[in-house]
Amino acid sequence: MKDYPMRMRRRMRWWKVLGLAGLAGVAASGVVIARAERRRRAYTPEEIRARLRDRHAEATAPGDAG
Repeated sequence: MKDYPMRMRRRMRWWKVLGLAGLAGVAASGVVIARAERRRRAYTPEEIRARLRDRHAEATAPGDAG
């Protein structure tokens, strides 16, 4: 590192800071997306049972050769 001029070291430092900030932004947006997905999929047990019954009724409906 001592061979590089001071200007080059500063540039490299800025790129490192910018890269770390980008990684932090990606991680933060991933957390927000995961939280929203969990909230969206938070069904009650009754809702899950109703959905399963509906899917079972559709799958076993007569005349529905799929």
